Amino acid sequence: MCSTTTDSRGQLCTKKLANFFVQSCPLLSVVVEHIFLLVLVTLVSVLQNAFFATKVEREGKEHHNNTSAFERVSCANRNCMDSYPTFLAVMWCAGLCLNQAPAAFAGLVYLVARQKYFVGYMGQTSQSTPGYLFGKRVLSFLFLMCIVGIFNLLLVRYFGNDFKDTVETITTAASALLLIP
Repeated sequence: MCSTTTDSRGQLCTKKLANFFVQSCPLLSVVVEHIFLLVLVTLVSVLQNAFFATKVEREGKEHHNNTSAFERVSCANRNCMDSYPTFLAVMWCAGLCLNQAPAAFAGLVYLVARQKYFVGYMGQTSQSTPGYLFGKRVLSFLFLMCIVGIFNLLLVRYFGNDFKDTVETITTAASALLLIP
């Protein structure tokens, strides 16, 4: 029916395949719409991890793993990797249980704070403190979103009360407050 790239009418096979999935699985497009921003932030975080690893590798090659600069870069990378699973868990939980837009925004803010922490740690360890504290505040916000989302799901299930619209409005407004130092 299709060759490797096009069929007899010149349409791309990948387009036909995508249309097949959308038509046969309308739920798939709905699910993708509800996680798209979370997926983008996750991919950006993977690129950031690759950047950190490249910095460690470059510092190790230049200074043969013996200098304090290499130790600082390596330690900053380890510290960022230690908090990475927690970040992913609370961002995805907040996005799925409550609302993906403020969760994704908070995720981006966290990545900026993590970058500030990493760059600060490469200079002097005391310069990394603002990035660390800011990242901790963002993780706390995401954790709070998780708790509120789970609590709302329990209210809906057991009592029939749904406060999701109200809570989404509050979290969307509160996510902008994360930008205040």
